[in-house]
Amino acid sequence: MSELTKKTDKGVIEKTLPPNWILQHPMHQHLVNLDVGDSAQVHAAFLVYMDLSEVRHWNEVRGVGCTELQLVLLEGREREGEPLQTVLPLPVHRGLSHKSVRSVLSRGSPMLLCVVASDSSLVYQRMCDGLLTPDPPLSVQDQGRRQHRKRRQQK
Repeated sequence: MSELTKKTDKGVIEKTLPPNWILQHPMHQHLVNLDVGDSAQVHAAFLVYMDLSEVRHWNEVRGVGCTELQLVLLEGREREGEPLQTVLPLPVHRGLSHKSVRSVLSRGSPMLLCVVASDSSLVYQRMCDGLLTPDPPLSVQDQGRRQHRKRRQQK
């Protein structure tokens, strides 16, 4: 047996990943080759890529370099047939200017800002050009003096 596999008490063979598997991942290598010069932003982009493609099951997720801002952007489709969305992965310690938000929004596709904390937790925020009116609730039930609103369910 190799050092990457081990046999459990029940006879099941488990594969373990090498300690530097992220550096060997083809998408991580692609993001590094975009040559943005900020390894923390590349790492954040990889974590967001893994979340979008493996957890949220987005389609056609790919990394794109933005040379004027020295950032890695991700593009993908939330569901098949939907428009392309741009995701800006940003480490929590890095600032963001209005100019950089405008530059990403000028690409023409909807934008998600994804802030990546040092513990690898992700927070997504939808960004738009101008004000965005929120969707009304699906229904409002009158229960005495209080109104209880049901949240819109994502499909």
